Amino acid sequence: MALLEIYDLAVHYGEINALKGVSLQVQQGDFITLIGANGAGKTTLLNTLTGVVKSSGGDVFFQEENITDLPSHEIVKKGICHVPEGRKIFSELTVEENLFAGAFIQRDKQKIHDLMEQCYALFPRLAERRKQEGGTLSGGEQQMLAIARGMMSDPEILLLDEPSLGLAPIIVEKIFEFIVNINRLGKSILLVEQNANLALQVASYGYVLETGSIIMEAETSVLRTSDLVQKAYLGIA
Repeated sequence: MALLEIYDLAVHYGEINALKGVSLQVQQGDFITLIGANGAGKTTLLNTLTGVVKSSGGDVFFQEENITDLPSHEIVKKGICHVPEGRKIFSELTVEENLFAGAFIQRDKQKIHDLMEQCYALFPRLAERRKQEGGTLSGGEQQMLAIARGMMSDPEILLLDEPSLGLAPIIVEKIFEFIVNINRLGKSILLVEQNANLALQVASYGYVLETGSIIMEAETSVLRTSDLVQKAYLGIA
């Protein structure tokens, strides 16, 4: 079985059917992207995978275990980490304190130390600012911190929601370099991203979500040449 498997997942917000039988899978070490317009259901999918939103149908399996009804803190312990849209760091805590907060499931002090050193090696800028309050960091640095905080749980898979949001293009490129490097460490990535052009360049496989349904899936090299994707998401007439 795949590392993460989603079968026929449905979500309702009252009368609104936000997800309509979504199925996808992520293999160990995969870099998968999910693209779609605002309101397509991308964030809802990630929130459902991590127990923030309850599904109204379907199943989620992680490492062959059904985790559909588990609470969020148990899902994190299984090895799934969600880096949410808008970063949501603890602005009054220092960089180092934010990283410690991300290690809440860890009990081994040496492992926490090793994970923190790994994060500082991945994000040297954070090492320089380890005693600085999170709220005083630039937008790009806050995004680095949000991802690094997620890495402190030592996840098998990172769910990344719009990491490019609100950042200058040159900073976005740097953030995506970091994400690629994390994937090279063996971490699986499920990336939700409105910058479809960039997402399809870095990921190996992609799904297109439209009004709560997967309408297309393929290797990203194929998606980039699709008329539908070019017109709807890449701005190519």
